[in-house]
Amino acid sequence: MQKTKKSVAKRFKLTATGKLMRRTPGFRHLLSAKSTKQKRRASKDKLVAPGHAKPLKRCLPFGI
Repeated sequence: MQKTKKSVAKRFKLTATGKLMRRTPGFRHLLSAKSTKQKRRASKDKLVAPGHAKPLKRCLPFGI
């Protein structure tokens, strides 16, 4: 039986075209020290690089 890796399912989202999206790290604390530009770029979701995405997709057999 294939099981979904819950740790991966919580951190990544699969798009309709099959790409993986991730959150930008370092955006939970010490925000007053970070520049507006840094915070604006960190607020957007990023794509996971194709080389990293392949093993992660294997952890999500049902898409999620």
